[in-house]
Amino acid sequence: MQTEKEFLKSYSLEKYDRPSVTADVAAFMISSQSRQSYRRDPENKLMLLLIKRGGHPFKDMWALPGGFLQRNETIEQCALREIREETNVEPVSLMPVGVFSKPGRDPRGWIISHAYVSVISEEAVRQVGMDDASDAQWFSVSFEQSEDGLYRLALSYEGTELDAVLSEEKSGFGRTAFRIIDSGSLAFDHAAIIAQALTALRAAARDYDTVFDFLPERFTLSAFQRVQETIMNVSVLPANFRRMVSGYVEETDEFQSGEGHRPARLYKRKK
Repeated sequence: MQTEKEFLKSYSLEKYDRPSVTADVAAFMISSQSRQSYRRDPENKLMLLLIKRGGHPFKDMWALPGGFLQRNETIEQCALREIREETNVEPVSLMPVGVFSKPGRDPRGWIISHAYVSVISEEAVRQVGMDDASDAQWFSVSFEQSEDGLYRLALSYEGTELDAVLSEEKSGFGRTAFRIIDSGSLAFDHAAIIAQALTALRAAARDYDTVFDFLPERFTLSAFQRVQETIMNVSVLPANFRRMVSGYVEETDEFQSGEGHRPARLYKRKK
C-alpha cells in the first residue's frame, strides 16, 4: 500500500488547472464636512477609496485597491499589504465580505477574488496626506434601493460621477449578493463587491462594535451617533441612541470645547 510520503512525491499540481487569487479591499472612512453655522454639527460623509487603473484591462477606470496573492502569505496578509501600499495606513480592522469567482469576471483569465471591508480613520488618512494622491481618491458613497427594487450605487469625487445599478440576489445563510446591471464605469465586478461590502458593513454596525473603528480613542456621544447614522443611513432620536449605547461606552473626565458650543463630555469604549 502506498504511503502518504510516496503519494505526495508522485503527486503533481501541474496536472490540474489552477486559478490566480487576488484580494480586493473596500476601504471606508467617514469624513467630517464643516458647516457654515457653528450651531449645527459637522456633516459626516461615508467615503470609499478607489484607485484609477494605470494599465489594461480597464485602463483609466476606477477600481478597488487590490492585487495578487504572493507566495508565503495568507490572503488576509495580502489584503493588508495592498491597502497599506495604497494608503500608507494600517487598517484598524479587516472584515471578510465574500469570495467572487464568477467565470469571466476578469478578462485576464481564471482569477478568484477574496473581498474585504477595511476601516480607516480620517485622522490617519490626514496624517499621510492621501488627499494629494493622483491615482487614489476618496469617493463619497450613496447606496439606496429604488422603488423598482433595484439598487443604485453612486460614487462621487469632484467632477467624477460613477453610477452603478444592481439587483439583489439572495444566497444561503441570510447572505445577500448582487448582480450588476450597469457597472457605472467601475472596473471588473467591483460594483457588486462594493454593494456587498456596504451591506456587510451596515449589518455589522447594528451592534455598534464596528462604529468604534471609525472613531478616535475619545469621542462625544454626538460624534458616535453621527457615525452610526452615516453608516446605517438612518436617523435616531438622541435620547434613544444614548440609551442604546450606554452599555458600550463609559464617561471620561475630559471635555471637548469649540466655538459657539457648550463643552461636551468625551467618552471611550467600554472594555
